Amino acid sequence: MSNEQQPTPDAPKEKPQEEKSSLVEKIQALGQTGVAEMGPSNIHCMTVVGQIEGHMQLPPQNKTTKYEHMIPQLVAVEQNPKIEGLLIILNTVGGDVEAGLALSEMIASLSKPTVTLVLGGGHSIGVPIATAASYSYIAETATMTIHPVRLTGLVIGVPQTFEYLDKMQDRVINFVTNHSGISEEKFKELMFSKGNLTRDIGTNVIGTDAVEYGLINEVGGIGQAIKKLNQLIEEQRPNEVIQ
Repeated sequence: MSNEQQPTPDAPKEKPQEEKSSLVEKIQALGQTGVAEMGPSNIHCMTVVGQIEGHMQLPPQNKTTKYEHMIPQLVAVEQNPKIEGLLIILNTVGGDVEAGLALSEMIASLSKPTVTLVLGGGHSIGVPIATAASYSYIAETATMTIHPVRLTGLVIGVPQTFEYLDKMQDRVINFVTNHSGISEEKFKELMFSKGNLTRDIGTNVIGTDAVEYGLINEVGGIGQAIKKLNQLIEEQRPNEVIQ
């Protein structure tokens, strides 16, 4: 009888510890084992969500979009030759007026095609951001609140304070009317309307109404927005001459 040991089948190899921990992290963070990934794209996507944070830092429990994070991204989009278009998705309650106008001006001054899509809400200073792009979409159920500029906290009760507020409001009105199809008279009418908002003045505009007033170009979703952005990119590409 031979003393040679019979070869035993290979035991199943254990997964590396790093792979296990990565899987656990995905489940904890996203509730799923696999995350859809995509290859390099010529479109960059940015989101404006929660409250737009300006010069004052908001409490940590607030969902915020920090404009100092957005501005470098917009500069990078302009400089990077591999990025040919920018998609901006909004679901914001508004926030700091000057920060919102700064983002709006940067989006409007980009040399590359831009498309905005309002999902949920694009309220207050989110309105100029939504209108700043080359083309804008809004979901059918999304809303946009148009109201006068207001301040919170300590206000010095002198005429100069109210003149400053009036000038800031004019900047918002001029930007929106210059970058959308709505007239200044209609925008002011919506802004100062009474009875539409509870205990406040202004108007809550729903998707189809925003298009009817000329604020937004079209009702649509993510599919239409990306299709339109690709169309704008193709139109901007130089025509190749075949010799």
